[in-house]
Parts: sequence; C-alpha cells; structure tokens
Amino acid sequence: MSDEEDIVYVKKQKTVHYGSLEETERTRRLSSHEESDDDNELPSSDAPSASTGNVHISNEYMDLEDEISKDKQALLEEFERRKKARQINVSTDDSEVKRNLRQLGEPICLFGEGPADRRARLRELLASLGEDAIKKKHEDEEKPSHSAEKDTETTWYHEGPESLQIARNWIANYSLPRAKLRLDNARDEVALPGATRTARRQELLKKLQALSIYCSQIADTRPISYCQFSPNSKMLVTGSWSGLCKLWSVPDCEPLRTLKGHDCNVGCVVFHPKATITEEVVGEESGGTCVMASCAAD
Repeated sequence: MSDEEDIVYVKKQKTVHYGSLEETERTRRLSSHEESDDDNELPSSDAPSASTGNVHISNEYMDLEDEISKDKQALLEEFERRKKARQINVSTDDSEVKRNLRQLGEPICLFGEGPADRRARLRELLASLGEDAIKKKHEDEEKPSHSAEKDTETTWYHEGPESLQIARNWIANYSLPRAKLRLDNARDEVALPGATRTARRQELLKKLQALSIYCSQIADTRPISYCQFSPNSKMLVTGSWSGLCKLWSVPDCEPLRTLKGHDCNVGCVVFHPKATITEEVVGEESGGTCVMASCAAD
C-alpha cells in the first residue's frame, strides 16, 4: 500500500449550541474571583524591599493644584499691572520725565535708553508704586523746607552799633516825606473824575504823536541799556552793555565825555535832581556832591 492510501481526511463538523449563556457567564465569574483571592493570599514581592528600606513608602503628597494656582495668580497680577501701566498718562516732555525719575530716586538715563524707553520705564514704576508716588515724594521733600522757613521767620533782636541807628534815621528822614508826597498825589489822582483823567491822557497822547526824530547818533558798539536827560535838558547821559557811560550834548548829539568804571553791563545811570540847575551841586561850595551815579552787576 502506498503512503497516499494511509492518509485519512476527516471533515470538521460545525457545532451549534442552543440555550442560555447565563450559566456559562456565572461559571466564568466564579473562576475569576477564585483566582483573585489566591493572588491576595500570596506574599507581596515588595515586602522584603520595604522592610530593608530600599523602597520608601509614604502617605505625604504635594498638591499640584496649589502650585498651579499660584502661577496663575502671578500671571494674572502681571497682566493686571501691564493693563494699569497702559492706562497711566506720562508726560511727553523728556525733561519732565527725567525730573520725575529723579524725584523717585531712579537714574534719569540708562545706557542706550531713548526718550520713549524712559517714558515706558517711568510708566512701569508708577504702575508698581502708584500714580501718586511723585506727589507723595514731592510732599515729603517739601516738609523739611517748611520747617526751615519757620526757623527763618523767628523774630530775634540784637544790639546794633550807633552807625546803624544814624543810617536808619537818615533813610527815614529822606524817604518818609517823599512817600507821603507820593501817596498824596495818588489820592488826588483817584479823587479826580473819570472824564478829567481821560482828557489828560488824550492831551498827553496828542503831544506824543506830535513828536518826531530830530537827530540820531550811534552811542556805542554794544546795545544801550539806559539813558537820561539832565535837569536843564542840555545834556544826555547813556549807559551801555560795554560798561561805558557817555555824556552827550543836546541837540547836537556830540560826545562830551566817556566815563569808565564798570566791567560789565551798565544797568542804570542818572543825574542828581539839582544838577545843572543850582550851584549847590556843581559850584565851589558843593563840597564834592555826586552829580551822576551809575550801577551795574559788578
């Protein structure tokens, strides 16, 4: 017999079961519970390691939610600060921005910083310190000055020399009668009717409009700061920024004398009220009375 004749082919038949699967499912669940109980009864593989200290077992834990909430809170605060900074109005004048930074005790300029960067830095400072930080700083700086002013306003007395009393008596005798005359003239002017004052002003305006240039002269190489006619109107004295005072004849405008006595700008030069009028000032009995006086910063 050949080998092909020994092989027997068996046809696989399909098996169909009829009925409920509840019993089969119940049996499967019971078997799974028994296997889990057997596993619990077996000793844990981590028990020896835990007893020797190689495996750390602890009930302590870190609440990640708290850490995340802190980060969120910091982020929200940063957003709020930026929003507040955008709403703060800062001056566009760079000098005022520097002055505000100086009042806050901050450097007025950093390396490579421009005006826009300075404004942004001031805005950030005001957002963190408060918009009224500059005002409070200014008030704090003014407090010592008030105390200093109070100290200077304190009345105190001392015994002066006799020369001081003589000078004060002379000033009083010279100024008080003139002050009285000035006040009397002011009272008389106020007592006049409005129509009278208006008529006087109109008359003065007509005289001024009738004036014309009679002559012209270059008085100095620098601008003229002051001039005055003599009491008899025959001379004119000028003071200039060159420090020179010059005396001129009227109406010829010829230079009579150049007076040197100042190193800088002449502020004022005047005649004596009685000069060129009486001999009490310019005569032999004048006793060296000052005819002209000038003043300057030196």
